[in-house]
Amino acid sequence: QLQLVESGGGLVQPGGSLRLSCAASGFTLNSYAIGWFRQVPGKESEGVSCISSSGSSTHYADSVKGRFTISRDSAKNTVYLQMNSLKPEDTAVYYCAAANVGSSYGYTPRWSQEYDYWGQGTQVTVSS
Repeated sequence: QLQLVESGGGLVQPGGSLRLSCAASGFTLNSYAIGWFRQVPGKESEGVSCISSSGSSTHYADSVKGRFTISRDSAKNTVYLQMNSLKPEDTAVYYCAAANVGSSYGYTPRWSQEYDYWGQGTQVTVSS
């Protein structure tokens, strides 16, 4: 069974940090680009960041650029999203997703429709 599981969400004060993890089971992430998306009730999903299957390319939304860092650990079959200098507007459910990009090792999918597998989400709340 192919599955993505997010963890690391929680409640943090403004200016604080969290590290989200996206672990895969049932398949290896090596052939997949990984994206992080976030969703606030009543609003459209927002693409936060993505990393190519090779790890050589990354992309960040303007709203998180300079504060968030995406990385991948092939040995652990896990992708991380380090979130620093968190703001109340970062509050959302965060989802990771995997896109089978084949031989496009440097490609960073930007759109949710490009992704094949999704996790269940983890809540991040930034509040004092």
